[in-house]
Amino acid sequence: MSIVADQVRRLDARIDHVSLVPLTHVQEHDGELQAVDGVTASALASPRLNELLAIVKALSSGSVSGAHLSPSRIQRLLRQSGLTGELPSAEHLEAKSQYETDVEWLLVGKATVQTYGLLMSTLLDQIVPLSNDIWYWDEVLSSYPYSFAYTVQTSPLRMWRWSKEVYLDSVDRFQRLYRDELVVQASETEGLSSTQQDGSSASWRPAGFKTLYPSLSKHWRQFYGIVRQSVAERSIADIQRKILSRVDIGRSEARNKQKRLRRLRELTATGLGVLLDEGLNFGTTEDGHSDEWKSLLERSVALMDMILQSVLYLDLSVSEFEDKVFTGVEEDPELSVHIEDSHPAERPAVLARRLLGLLEEGLPAHRTAITYLTRQHGRPSRLVRYWLPAAALLVSSSTILRILVNRQEDIINWIRDFGTTARDFWLNWVVDPVRKVIGTIRHDANSEIAIMSRDSLKADRDSLERMVVEFAIDNPDIAVGSSSITEHQIGEIRSKVKEGDVTPILKAYEKDLRRPIVGAIRGDLVRSLLIQVQKTKVDLEVAISGIDALLKSQELVFGFVGLTPGVLVSIGVFQYLRTLFGSRKGLRQGQRVRRSVRVLRKIDRILSEATTSQNNIISYRDHGLLVCEVHVLRGLAHGVLPGDIEKEFIEDLDELANLKGIQVQMRALERIRWAYAEWLSKMK
Repeated sequence: MSIVADQVRRLDARIDHVSLVPLTHVQEHDGELQAVDGVTASALASPRLNELLAIVKALSSGSVSGAHLSPSRIQRLLRQSGLTGELPSAEHLEAKSQYETDVEWLLVGKATVQTYGLLMSTLLDQIVPLSNDIWYWDEVLSSYPYSFAYTVQTSPLRMWRWSKEVYLDSVDRFQRLYRDELVVQASETEGLSSTQQDGSSASWRPAGFKTLYPSLSKHWRQFYGIVRQSVAERSIADIQRKILSRVDIGRSEARNKQKRLRRLRELTATGLGVLLDEGLNFGTTEDGHSDEWKSLLERSVALMDMILQSVLYLDLSVSEFEDKVFTGVEEDPELSVHIEDSHPAERPAVLARRLLGLLEEGLPAHRTAITYLTRQHGRPSRLVRYWLPAAALLVSSSTILRILVNRQEDIINWIRDFGTTARDFWLNWVVDPVRKVIGTIRHDANSEIAIMSRDSLKADRDSLERMVVEFAIDNPDIAVGSSSITEHQIGEIRSKVKEGDVTPILKAYEKDLRRPIVGAIRGDLVRSLLIQVQKTKVDLEVAISGIDALLKSQELVFGFVGLTPGVLVSIGVFQYLRTLFGSRKGLRQGQRVRRSVRVLRKIDRILSEATTSQNNIISYRDHGLLVCEVHVLRGLAHGVLPGDIEKEFIEDLDELANLKGIQVQMRALERIRWAYAEWLSKMK
């Protein structure tokens, strides 16, 4: 729900409160209100009143799906009520019951509230685009390259305006010159005719035929000379072109347009502030037994009319605009206080006709004028901004087309290679790592990480055990210190070999080192060396098996590490494509948080620089700008915050927008900053 809808519903409820009392109670002579009796209830059930009450129900905010009714709907209901036709006769006004008049006032009040909401939406919708255009001119003026680009973009328009002025001035001068020549020639012709009549010339011939009707070549020479003279005069008179460069002229033009837009935004915001603070202000109005609310309706309609008229005068300052609006309302000739012989029963019809005129003529004319001013002083059109790259593209289109035709096969191969690369990346870096991770989770035997073949350590260890046992059997004197070896001793040797103890081999090696030549001839030295080589191989495989076990214990971690790059790249590409080809309606989520921060900054700046009255109430202009920014912030936060958080957020925004003193508004802004910063950051 927007701020306009909240305001319309609040005012609609207030209208019900102040206008339904006369319909349900009768005011006695002592001023007390008594409930209606059966006769009054039957009078309220007449066909005319039933028709009016049905229209009142259609104009109520409860029957509106949006913020307010459409202009055509309000116009149709006003015409249906019969109040906008011809003025009734005095007899008809006298015969009209008080209840019918009260219902007509209720109907007009409902229509006024809907028109109020329509005008409020119109002003709000106009301020936001104006702010965007002002920001565009800020960019143009803040950078010399942007100023140069703007000068180039608008140079054809500037040349067209200058040529048009020269042409119109030359045509005007030529027409004056031609008329003067015709007058002179006509006077000469009259002189010759009078001479012929006096007999001074026997036979007169139109010798001045070529003078009276100059040839086309003479006309062209005269027009060409006038054009050259006009160009020379404009070149001499245009001192700005002599002093400033082309870019400076463009910057000056941009600065003037920005100034006009700022003034238009200030006046529109002031009109919105005046409408919110002074329009339909029932704060001091008593209950329905008083006619103050009816006069307030008339003044509010006059206020809306004056706002629509005065907001277009860009030469007015803010204070002059306020004076013009309030003076116009006070001196409005259609107010009942300025009409002496008006019948009370006629006042609703007069107000209904004024509302209809406001909807049919005032509001459309205002929108047309605002559109014209925005087009005249706002950012240039797309054609102006992009004609240069479009022209460059058009000029180089033949070259681009020739390149595309000549490199057609290469382009097709590039596209095919790109598709193959994307497919291989998806299969090799996303699908396969995911499959391996799933296999690891399931403890699939084929998915285990291994840096050595299975059963390799067992085979080498068994081989070492057999080699040591056979050496001990062949050399029992060295292995056990006796001439024979028992099975028990062989078992001990086997168990020691499994633990890495090959003492018999080392003893034989030490013995053979005393007589290496003899040991080499017998073969024991070479045999012991080969067994030690096997022992080294087994030790290495034991170390490798430990590393292999460590890798297997962290196999899932390595699987996710291998999957992470592919997943990150895929997510980045998906987010880019979604941003690139996503819906263009509304703001992207990433832009919402940045714009929310900008809106909060604008609100803080408005309150910091606001002009306050003696009661610490901000001015109409500042209030209008503040309400506009609050309206934008509500739209950004809608649908992002949870239901209960959004309700509290709207309450704080209402406190920020209401005129309760600038200190209260500053505290509300500070509360919004620290209370909803986390939720606003989630709009990314």
